[in-house]
Amino acid sequence: MHLIKDGLDFGPWLDAAAGTSVGAGPLPRRENQDNFLLIDASGHAVCLSQQAPFHCQVPGWPRGHVRAAVLDGMGGHGQGREAAEAAVQGLLAMPACLDTASLAARLDELHTRLQHSFARAAPAQARPPGTTLTLLEVPPGEAPLLYHVGDSRLYEIADGAASILTVDHVPATVYAMRGALDETRWRAAVHGEHHPQISQAFILGNAISDSLQLDKPLRGLDAATLPPFLAHLGDRRVLRVRPGAHYLLASDGFWACDDPLAFMARWPALCAGKTAAQAVNALFDDFLSHPPTGLHSDNITMLALRFDAEFTAPDG
Repeated sequence: MHLIKDGLDFGPWLDAAAGTSVGAGPLPRRENQDNFLLIDASGHAVCLSQQAPFHCQVPGWPRGHVRAAVLDGMGGHGQGREAAEAAVQGLLAMPACLDTASLAARLDELHTRLQHSFARAAPAQARPPGTTLTLLEVPPGEAPLLYHVGDSRLYEIADGAASILTVDHVPATVYAMRGALDETRWRAAVHGEHHPQISQAFILGNAISDSLQLDKPLRGLDAATLPPFLAHLGDRRVLRVRPGAHYLLASDGFWACDDPLAFMARWPALCAGKTAAQAVNALFDDFLSHPPTGLHSDNITMLALRFDAEFTAPDG
């Protein structure tokens, strides 16, 4: 496991840390195809390169701006690690964004550029590789901006509960968008179980409109396309944060088990009263020491962000 907590400066109002591991389970993965990115308030960045932490300085990064992202390369589609690494390199080169529109435009452009790059490198490949991407962009003193694609998640840990703030891009969500699943059945299928299928990924494209046809562009799900019970969880939105709460960006290896909700119920107690680094360390130690029942071996990556009580960003 790699715990990233030292040498980073997120300013007086934000605490952040990251952890990543090949995972646990009966047959642990040989390769970590997850990745992450943290760019602190001084432009110091850390991510994975060749599965090891890599530090660099981002030229011209605006003071006080923060970027945090988790990525899960899709190994089943080939070149999963390479896809996640390429996306991270693109994120390192992408200018800081101040609103959701510019953030979405920049990331959609990166998606298209990487899609073309992988297609040129392997023209005989049936489809490009893919990676999830769940990202928080935090302008100085402003509310975080969310961009989400895939089935990694953003959690809020507050008041003794773990709340999921993103919608998994999986077949069950597509069925709910078409009116074929109600809220109870959707939650049972998506939060109560774990399925490896995915309907949209960065670089890969989307199969939301037609499950049998892969479209190249990404689809940002919002109130106009999501069912009413998910309408408030759009993929690209300003995030309202609660000072003192822990915000966890995590890959799906953490809930690839028989009873994900029971396992997640342990998280609030593990995070209570802890710094971001202490919370990440506690969550990884719990997972690796006491793996959940029925765990399917997968990589695990998590970033924790905790906004100070004095953080008073405007509502989104």
